Amino acid sequence: MSQELIEMILADTSEKMGGAVAHARREFSTVRTGRASSALVERIQVKAYGVQMSLRDLAGFSIPEARQLLITPHDPANIAAVERAIQQAQLGLAPSNDGRTIRLSFPPLTEERRRELARIVGGMAEDSKNRLRGVRRQGRKDLDQLEKEGGVSSDDIERAGEKLEELTRKHVREIDGAQAQKEDELLEV
Repeated sequence: MSQELIEMILADTSEKMGGAVAHARREFSTVRTGRASSALVERIQVKAYGVQMSLRDLAGFSIPEARQLLITPHDPANIAAVERAIQQAQLGLAPSNDGRTIRLSFPPLTEERRRELARIVGGMAEDSKNRLRGVRRQGRKDLDQLEKEGGVSSDDIERAGEKLEELTRKHVREIDGAQAQKEDELLEV
């Protein structure tokens, strides 16, 4: 029984850590690399139909060229609201609309801007690692609580603690890998 509880705690912790890694990857995808990507604008909030909605719910996206994103609102009546929301998001992009679609052209990034974006990605990675450490701390508390309640030997808790540390290291490596990949993408000219 006690071993099953330990496994449940480790499985729950692993799942939460996986979620933190997935969140980090989503965050990294919002950083502009000079190439067109809908991930940059999908989560922008647009006031349409009297409520705030994400752009991904209001429009379709296509990439006709490597440095161009085409946004087509499902309802052409929302084009002005979508354009306004993109401008207010201060992405450094100037939207142009032809009455049915909005075109975003991604200018090439300067070397200075690339380095600045790489620093931003580093900050995002550190935030994600802090999230992982918080999940590890909670897992450790759960293991300690299990030991206090009795029925579990301190050796079992020690082994579970080592597994917890290995899980943490594994997920930190995943975040580091995603960060390195994004930085390579950013610094690629």
